[in-house]
Amino acid sequence: MKKLLVIFTLLFSTSVMAKEDAVYSSFFGGAIDGYDAVAYFTEGKAVEGSKKITFEYKGAKWRFASEENRELFKANPEKYEPQYGGYCAFAMSADRFVSVDGEAWHIEDGKLYLNYSKSVQKHWLEDKAALILEADDNWKNYWQENQ
Repeated sequence: MKKLLVIFTLLFSTSVMAKEDAVYSSFFGGAIDGYDAVAYFTEGKAVEGSKKITFEYKGAKWRFASEENRELFKANPEKYEPQYGGYCAFAMSADRFVSVDGEAWHIEDGKLYLNYSKSVQKHWLEDKAALILEADDNWKNYWQENQ
């Protein structure tokens, strides 16, 4: 029953916009709600970025906890940016664009995946291999159709 509730929440909390942004960006926090994308890889945890250490990339403002992390990101953003533009990985597997919680993260095969919440992430982790394949296809198809 909980899984069904999670799925319905994701399906009905999507944006009604016809075209989504390439990077999910919250109004106040920017990309990843202000979390430092590099810190997931270098520190193995979610770290809030500083409002004073930022970088514009793909139309979103990215925050970093240190100048060093910003420079690492600038040198190779593809290495650190989350999959699916930072939208929820579980929702993307259902072809939906949903916001994320920067604390609900996972690195798989060197790629950062974010989810709507830790409870959604728990369900995503149960079948992540299949869900990643579905989400990859949905993300690719969306951008091919909206170019």
